[in-house]
Amino acid sequence: MVAVPYATSPGNWNQAGAVFSDRGVNFCIFSRQATHVELLLFEQDDSLVPFQVVVLDPAVNRTFFFWHVFVEGLPDGIYYGWRVTGANDTQFSGGRCDPDKALIDPWGTTVSHRLWDRGAACREGDNTAKAMRSQAVRDTFDWGDDSRLHIPLHDAIIYELHVGGFTRHPSSGVRHPGTFLGVVEKIPYLQSLGITHVELMPVMAFDTQDVPPHTASLGLENYWGYSTHSFFAPHPNYSVEPSRARDEFRSMVKALHGAGIGVIMDVVFNHTAEGGEGGPTISFKGIGNEIFYHLDFLDKRRYRDYTGCGNTVNCNHPLVTRYLLDCLLYWVRTMHVDGFRFDLASALARGEDGRPQYHAPVLWSTELTPGLARTHLIAEAWDAAGLYQVGDFPGFRWAEWNGRYRDLIRSFVRGDKGLTAEVATRLAGSSDLYAHRWRLPFNSVNFVTCHDGFSLYDLVSYNDKHNLANGEDNQDGHNHNLSWNCGVEGETDDPAVNQLRRRQARNFIAILMLSQGVPMVLSGDEVLRTKKGNNNTYCHNNPLSWLDWGLLERNDDMLDFVRGLIALRRRHPNLRRTRFLTGQVTNGQALPDIQWHGPELGAPLWDDPEARTLAFTLAGTTNDEAPLHVMLNMSDAEVRFALPRLPGLRWGLAVDTARGDPPRAPAEQAPVDGDRYPVGARSLVVLEARRG
Repeated sequence: MVAVPYATSPGNWNQAGAVFSDRGVNFCIFSRQATHVELLLFEQDDSLVPFQVVVLDPAVNRTFFFWHVFVEGLPDGIYYGWRVTGANDTQFSGGRCDPDKALIDPWGTTVSHRLWDRGAACREGDNTAKAMRSQAVRDTFDWGDDSRLHIPLHDAIIYELHVGGFTRHPSSGVRHPGTFLGVVEKIPYLQSLGITHVELMPVMAFDTQDVPPHTASLGLENYWGYSTHSFFAPHPNYSVEPSRARDEFRSMVKALHGAGIGVIMDVVFNHTAEGGEGGPTISFKGIGNEIFYHLDFLDKRRYRDYTGCGNTVNCNHPLVTRYLLDCLLYWVRTMHVDGFRFDLASALARGEDGRPQYHAPVLWSTELTPGLARTHLIAEAWDAAGLYQVGDFPGFRWAEWNGRYRDLIRSFVRGDKGLTAEVATRLAGSSDLYAHRWRLPFNSVNFVTCHDGFSLYDLVSYNDKHNLANGEDNQDGHNHNLSWNCGVEGETDDPAVNQLRRRQARNFIAILMLSQGVPMVLSGDEVLRTKKGNNNTYCHNNPLSWLDWGLLERNDDMLDFVRGLIALRRRHPNLRRTRFLTGQVTNGQALPDIQWHGPELGAPLWDDPEARTLAFTLAGTTNDEAPLHVMLNMSDAEVRFALPRLPGLRWGLAVDTARGDPPRAPAEQAPVDGDRYPVGARSLVVLEARRG
């Protein structure tokens, strides 16, 4: 049992959250509209009532709009929450201070969901016995000699994974499935792939109960994690011991760094788990609703929703901007992460009036803050209200998920005609999007699949989404998939269809790895994971979403192919250029940096509305690097491509997606002689030059 009551003193407002010192813990929270604040102390995360309620005196415990108190001798590990009384005139002031609601600390670094009932936080009445708890935990983690890796973005190969789903399947064979420590056990596999970074889907603490009623009635939950409530705390469900979630996350980061793998976090700053007018009060609503969220000017009961999730964080309010920057700096300095991917990042470009701002304070501050100077910043450059900023996202060093690349390459590989000119632009790093603003090829993060939408195998197996299992009558998820089922919808025993699907999957991976920019692979695509045509598995914490590790053996040919393409990319700096290709001879090379062709040399079919073929010759960046020649044929018939002749060099066959074998290293490549090479229907070929 804890000793009560603990003595208190005024404390200070220098740092929000729960901060330990030798004598106890200083608690501090911000609330402009509060008139009465109480600190609730709980012995355990399942304690129904606090063992001590500390009433803060505004004459002593308030400085400006910060409320603070020092609790003397408080031991490590105590749980706590807040109650705030104040403005609750939602229509005019926007305040939602509700003394019946127990609030977690927005600056809390550890949180428990053990008693959480989302419905109780939505309804009127006291929810203290069913609220989340923050935990005051002393920081004793030993980083040793770990430091962030600073792998240049142009050298990056990103692997998007879900911490829970990566090892949750029984076939994973790990001791701690579905956790940060489970990821640690699979680091040898990540190393064997050759990727440089993992991009973790949301790992900040989120509300698993945030799903529509029909979805919840099916026993489903918020699985992806795009429902953050605690921006400084790792998700407790991903830890073996929830009270040690912060240290278990750091142990994972430390182990990944030790293996040469960087960590990028997917952060959800555009909205929170509190939703709209009928959503729960968790923290921000009860502390500073009128500051933290975009509210309707005429009726502040209503939330302006640019995210499709009920609310939008008012990111460019000075206090909120400071909060979010402090959050990023915390994850960089204290948790050692190497970068961030920002979900629906265009919502962060909206000013307090909701209009887009090119000089949005939060975005430029993130770019220019010295503590984030060597941190990778990746934007999903659109929001749910029509703002689309791919190629025009505020700032300079921000990279972007290139949705234009995804859509164009999907169309090309499924066989759409007349796209070769734009395909060339996308392969060359999307200079049309980035060069005019002095940005660079690695501002483009290229992908054909991600968590949102079809997996790679489903992209070549389904024409339509099949989302009935989500409980929303197949109305959720995208309809514009640009997929092709190769002639049969879903699973089939037809060997010709299955062979074609595998070839198409190889085409996608090959094009991705041969493109200038930064490639991103969705976890499981390397072994042809299927989600049975469901393109919105946000609510499936079950085998539909988990990685089945048995696929590594069943689809080992695809796994070897992906590994081989990654190895090819990593040994060729000419696929990872830091400047846009010009078509000119540079750096004393014998060849132009790139030459474009069609089936005939020097004659690309830019203006042919029927064209489905393209070829290019890529010079090495130095005299020691072998040139590459790539031929793409997405038509239904074999095409014989003319081959360039390079003095003193001969071609070796590195990749032919019409075959089932993996890419070959230079010493294993069969020589390619003659003036032409037959590229099979719906396939591509990569030739690598060598002396001889």
